[in-house]
Amino acid sequence: MTHDHDLVLRPTDAQTTAALNPPAGRNGGDLVVETLAGLGATTVFGLPGQHALGMFDALRRSDLRYVGLRVENNAGFAADAYGRVTGEAAPLLLSTGPGALTSLAALQEAAAASAPVLAISSQVPTAGLGGGRHGYLHELPDQAASFRGVVKSVHTVRTQSQIPSAIAAAWKSALTAPHGPVWVEIPQDVLLAPTGLPGVTALDATPEELVPRPELTALAAHLLSRAERPAIIAGGGVVRADAAGKLRALAEKLDAPVVTTFGGKGAFPWTHPLSLQSWLEDRHTTDFLEDADVLLVVGSGLGELSSNYHTFAPRGRVVQIEADLGKLESNHPALGVHADARLALQALLETVEERTDPTAPERVRDVLAAVAARIDSQQLTLEREVLASVRRALPAGSPSFWDMTILAYWAWSAFDAHAPNLMHSAQGAGGLGYGFPAALGAAAADPTRPVLAVSGDGGALYSVAELATARQYGLDVTWLIVDDGGYGILREYMTDAFGRATATELTRPDYVALAESFGVPGVRTTPDTLAEDLAGALATPGPSVVVLPAVLRMFAPTHLG
Repeated sequence: MTHDHDLVLRPTDAQTTAALNPPAGRNGGDLVVETLAGLGATTVFGLPGQHALGMFDALRRSDLRYVGLRVENNAGFAADAYGRVTGEAAPLLLSTGPGALTSLAALQEAAAASAPVLAISSQVPTAGLGGGRHGYLHELPDQAASFRGVVKSVHTVRTQSQIPSAIAAAWKSALTAPHGPVWVEIPQDVLLAPTGLPGVTALDATPEELVPRPELTALAAHLLSRAERPAIIAGGGVVRADAAGKLRALAEKLDAPVVTTFGGKGAFPWTHPLSLQSWLEDRHTTDFLEDADVLLVVGSGLGELSSNYHTFAPRGRVVQIEADLGKLESNHPALGVHADARLALQALLETVEERTDPTAPERVRDVLAAVAARIDSQQLTLEREVLASVRRALPAGSPSFWDMTILAYWAWSAFDAHAPNLMHSAQGAGGLGYGFPAALGAAAADPTRPVLAVSGDGGALYSVAELATARQYGLDVTWLIVDDGGYGILREYMTDAFGRATATELTRPDYVALAESFGVPGVRTTPDTLAEDLAGALATPGPSVVVLPAVLRMFAPTHLG
């Protein structure tokens, strides 16, 4: 009789020969890159540093493509975007101390957006570990402690034999729902020491499936089938799970209107008769959702932005499907279903009863008309024309990456992403500098289509060094910089709150001349010529910069009164 625990994978003759005769000249860094290649990685991002040189030296003996950025935080943003676009864990190679710590803001954004990033950092030599003050360069008492509150999991290595298993465990963690960034750290001496270990050839890091409990989906299906006014909020979890098709099928089966969160842009067709689009920062939408007798929330924690700044107060029954256990019922009592969005939506599709509501499209049109009337009354023609010009210029299949800037805040609510996984922003953690380096990561992931980055002049100053990266690798990214002379949204916030703004005005460079100094074509445009200039830049292979001098305003909020 054979038991499962008796089953082992026996090496082939070729594997045995390779194990007995490992290639000469390898070090611990080779074990890192061999493991990454064995897991399926093809591209790595990062920045070299003294303690990490063993990893970077090993790259030249591998087939991995390296994309090196100029700032670690920007390398993290690029890896974040690569993970969002491909659904794969993007390796991010970093050095100890300052280099590692500089990536923290990017890893926070990846965590908030559930983007799979595999960060691998060096450490001080093994003799310096343990919290003592040995005086090594870059030394921290506990480097991993700086990351435990940010990343999904932390994996430490102390010997070369631990490298493949630690990286494989981190890879599995990054790609198990909810996706997220993970942290691996390896001491300098472990990376540099010659190794006689065989090349890494076989790894099992299959992500675990987060399956919904059937009794919960049965109850959820019962509630939705018998609802009089069901509605759906679709969040970023729908996009990450590649579940937009199942969401649409369920909405149509239930005749349930759908609104997408800012992180869930594109999860439901913008012009569908049941689409409430993304107008979450509007009281008309909030009222409609509050009136639902059964509200299905898929892949969203109903956080600050998704709840109209916590003014949303549902009166009906809430069913929440969420892969992140910490977000389940964190803001509203609900029938909480801890599951991957795709698997839970499939279970609902198989069990809900079809219902027909001929009034649903009309009610959706009424809400959208009320939203439009509110915006129409605020004399925001310039802002709407600029956003429309961007949409006209951007090819339908091209992704866009938006920094924290006024035009992006408009795009959250008013931009048609055309499809899931095509519009991305830093609204998860809200840090500046995301747009351009993230777009570079997306261009590295798919060089067959142009990529758009959108920044304000304040956010652009975080990323100008990456013009060198764009030029060096010939990445097909067009960078739209809306230059309003400062931190425009903070200027508005402070003026509204205090009557005047402080610390928001900026001296900035001539962005066209700056781009050209890097060998990147630049053009200064106007609102009237933006669509044409932007389309021309996007149609020209390689990096480019389009600068729009303009002071844009936000539409009035509805959560304050």
